Amino acid sequence: MNLFFLTCYLRWHTLVSFIFLLVNYTSVLAQTDTAASQLFEKNCAGCHNFKQDGIGPQLGGLKGNVDERYLVDFIKNPKAMIDARHARAVDKYKKFGTVMPAFTHLGDKAINELVAYLLVKPAPVTMASTGPAGLENPIPEPIGPPTMDVSIQRVLQFPFTNATQPRTRINKMGVHPITKETMVADLQGPLYILSAANEATVYFDARTYFSRFTNNPGLATGLGSFAFHPDFATNRLFYTTHTEPANTSNADFAYADSIPVKLQWVVNEWVVDNAGARQLTGKPRELLRINVVTQIHGMQDITFNPYAKPTDADYGLLYIGMGDGGAVEQGYPFIARNKNSVWGKVLRINPTERTSKNGQYGIPATNPFVNKDGLDEVYAEGFRNPNRITWLRDGRMLVSNIGQRQIESIYVVKPGKNHGWPDREGTFMVDVSTSVNRVMPLPKTDKSLGYSYPVIQFDHDEGNAIMGGYEYTGNQVPQLKGSYVFGEIVRGRVFYVNVKDISEGKQATIHECQLVLNGQKTTLKELTNENKIDLRLGQDAAGELYVFTKSDGMMYKLVK
Repeated sequence: MNLFFLTCYLRWHTLVSFIFLLVNYTSVLAQTDTAASQLFEKNCAGCHNFKQDGIGPQLGGLKGNVDERYLVDFIKNPKAMIDARHARAVDKYKKFGTVMPAFTHLGDKAINELVAYLLVKPAPVTMASTGPAGLENPIPEPIGPPTMDVSIQRVLQFPFTNATQPRTRINKMGVHPITKETMVADLQGPLYILSAANEATVYFDARTYFSRFTNNPGLATGLGSFAFHPDFATNRLFYTTHTEPANTSNADFAYADSIPVKLQWVVNEWVVDNAGARQLTGKPRELLRINVVTQIHGMQDITFNPYAKPTDADYGLLYIGMGDGGAVEQGYPFIARNKNSVWGKVLRINPTERTSKNGQYGIPATNPFVNKDGLDEVYAEGFRNPNRITWLRDGRMLVSNIGQRQIESIYVVKPGKNHGWPDREGTFMVDVSTSVNRVMPLPKTDKSLGYSYPVIQFDHDEGNAIMGGYEYTGNQVPQLKGSYVFGEIVRGRVFYVNVKDISEGKQATIHECQLVLNGQKTTLKELTNENKIDLRLGQDAAGELYVFTKSDGMMYKLVK
C-alpha cells in the first residue's frame, strides 16, 4: 500500500514538474515572441506587414523561401547586399525603388530574434484575380533631363535628434507671424526658431509638454505639424499636432473594436502667454483625438489659408490633412472609403467655436457635408496620405498625396470632391479586392462616378513619394517666377510646373531643377551620400524657398 501511494506521489510530482516546466517554457517563448514583435513594430512595421506589399515587401511565408543568413545580413546592411549583386536584394531594390536603412545598431541578438520571428510568419492568403492585369509602367513618358539650373546655399545643419539614420526628422517649415522669423519642426519633438544669423533655438518642445508624447515607431510619428492663427497677434492662438500611444485617452474618432489601434493623433490649441516671445509658454487645450491603425499615413499637415481675408468665409478655418492611417494596406479599405469617417480626408474646422460633437471646436456652416450624408468636418475625401496643403495666389488650393505603389499626385481641391483612394490612384483604377499595389486603366463608366483627378502626377519610375511645395513668390530666383515648386522625398529630386499649366482635367508638364552648389552641378543624393534623402520644402516670409534633407539635417536656400 505504501509502495502504491509512493508510486502515485512520484507520478503526480513528475506530472506537476512537467506542467510547471511547460508553463515556464511557454511563458519564456511568449516573452521572446513579444520582444521580437515589439522589435518588428518599432523598426519594420512602417514599411512591412504580413498581408501585402507596402513601402517594402510583405514578409509572410519567408521560411523555406529565404535563407536565414541572408535575412540577418540584409537587416545589418541592405546596401552592401545590393552592391554585392545578391539576386534577391537586387530584385527587391528594382521593384521597390529604395534602399532600406541599415539596422546594425540593433545588435546580433536582437537581429537574430527578429529573423526568428519573421520565419514563423505564414504566407498571406491571396485571392485569385479575375480582373485585368495591372499596368507595368502606368506613365511611360519620362520627365526628362533638368531644364533649369537653380543655385542653392547651405543655411545651417540642425542638431541631430536620432542616433541612426535619419539623423534628424526636420519636417515642416513655417513663419512666426509677428517676428517673421523662420520656424522648423523636427518630428522628434523640438520646434526651432531661427535668428537673423540663422541660429536655431528651441521655441517649443513637445517632449516637455506632453507626458505621453511618442515619436516611436518612426516615419511620420511625433510632432506632426504646427500653425499660427491668422489673428495670432491679438488672440495668441497657436496649434500643434502630435502622436500618443494607443488608448492614452478616449478618441473622438474611432472605428470598430476588432480593428487594431497603433497610435492616436492629437490636435491642441495653445493660448500663448507672450505673442512676440521666441520661446513658447502657455497652456494647451485638446481639440480632437483620432485613432489610427498603423504609424503611417497619419495627420500630415495643419494650416490656415494664407490668402483669406477677414471678410472671407475661409478666414480663420483650420485645415487638417488626415491620411488613411495605413488602414487600406492592412485590409480595411472601408475605413478610408467611408465619407462619414475622418480617415483619408482633408478636414476643415473652426477652432474658436464650440459646435462640434465633442464641444471643443466649431463646424463651418460652409463645409460641404453639413446637413448631408457625410461627416461634418470633411472638406474633401479620397486621399491616401495628404502630406501638404498649400494655396496658389489665385486662390486655388493644392493638396499633394503620397501614393501606394504606382502614382504620386497633386490635386486642385474643391469642397466635397472625391479624389478616389482607395479605388483610384492618380488617374488609374485600383481593385483592393485583389491587390492594392497595382493600377489599371479607368473603366469606361468612370465619368459617371464623379472622381476628381490630379493636375500633376508621376509614377515610380521617377520617384517613390511626392512632397508638396509652394508657388514661388520670392525674388531670389527670377527664373522660378510663375512656377509651383515641389519635390520627391526618397530620391531628393526638385521639380516645378508652370502655374498657368495647372488646370483641372489634365496633368501639367513636370520639369526638373538642376541644383548647383558653389558653382558645381550636384544632387541631394551626392550631398548627403545617402540613398534615402528624406526631402522636405519650406517657404519663408519673403516667399523664398528652402529644401531640407532629413538624412543629415541640412537646410538649403534656393538663390540666384
